[in-house]
Amino acid sequence: MTLPEALVRSIRERGLDVEDLVINLLIKSLNLDPKIAVEAHVELALKYLEEGRGLADKDTVQASEKLYKAAEEVVKALAIHYGFDGILNRVNERGRWTVTELEKAVLRISKHLGDWVRAVWDEVNYLHVWGFHEAKLDSEDVMARLPDIERMVKETEKVLLGSN
Repeated sequence: MTLPEALVRSIRERGLDVEDLVINLLIKSLNLDPKIAVEAHVELALKYLEEGRGLADKDTVQASEKLYKAAEEVVKALAIHYGFDGILNRVNERGRWTVTELEKAVLRISKHLGDWVRAVWDEVNYLHVWGFHEAKLDSEDVMARLPDIERMVKETEKVLLGSN
């Protein structure tokens, strides 16, 4: 599906992610089962992980962003799965996730899955800032963080979808 460029530009000018906005609006407006939302976020996490892995030795800026997005989708999926209503209500009121909600969700997820989740999230944030925004990381720096991000996505997939 392709959205008109004027619409995409307007969404991005507001600092919103087009794909995230469309998914959230569909889930909300159709009042979809939270399980479908969880599956959608896991599917996106897997997609972004694969894209990030493929770019890690070619385009470290885009690889950093894709790997960050993979972890972000994991956090969203787990927040929905665990029913973090306070966080989810703020997201629904605002119409989008912010770093604040993601960080609070990570801290709560860590209580369920262990401190390794917070540690990986810290690595992902480092990639997002220094790899994507500042473009200071090389392929070696990105690749060094890839196994932990892969673990985050794969462990989430196991917890939520029962995959091996």
